[in-house]
Amino acid sequence: MQVAEQLIVEQIQIGPMQNFAYLVGDRTTREVVVVDPAWDIPGLLGMIEERDYILTGALLTHYHPDHCGGSFGHNTVEGVSRLLEHHSVPIYANEHEAAGVKKVTGISDTDIKKVTSGQKLKIGDIEIEFLHTPGHTPGSQCFRVKNTLISGDTLFIDGCGRVDLPGSNTEDMFRSLQQLASLPDDTLLLPGHNYSAVPHATMGETKRSNTYLKIKDPETWKMMMGG
Repeated sequence: MQVAEQLIVEQIQIGPMQNFAYLVGDRTTREVVVVDPAWDIPGLLGMIEERDYILTGALLTHYHPDHCGGSFGHNTVEGVSRLLEHHSVPIYANEHEAAGVKKVTGISDTDIKKVTSGQKLKIGDIEIEFLHTPGHTPGSQCFRVKNTLISGDTLFIDGCGRVDLPGSNTEDMFRSLQQLASLPDDTLLLPGHNYSAVPHATMGETKRSNTYLKIKDPETWKMMMGG
């Protein structure tokens, strides 16, 4: 995985659902944020400590418990509420996702930093841009850092997030994928799950192989997705 020299980007597979968490930050200042902390908070914090990183926040792609903690079915996943027991850091969520994050995780309004699409966050000298990409959930978001995109459950290397869940929307997903398809081909795609033969790929490679990115008209998309 090729990234800019000053940029820290670590991809960490975690949990039984093949989730990816990420550490993103500045190699000079050692400041990092953790993306989608769930499943094993002590393990993630141990990695941060071992690398002598300084945790300054957590970024959430969306509110599903396998990405931020909470309960679903008979399963309970540790996540941001456990993180906050160890580090009082802001939890960055899209403005349309904040209520869902609060409901699922039990954290308070004061813990959540609401962000909008296009807003930027500086970690040391590294700038992270928030991109609102609804479809899988109303406030799903991706994080663009230099020529790297952390896409959560919006875009996978060989697919996209489900649109048959509460809060999902077929038409929103189509527009979000078209937005991501406009990114430069050399953008490195880092998805929210390890669902493919490789853990990451360029957007150029993804555009050539991912059927969902090849659909250019809304009607064909609706027929395919059942929307």
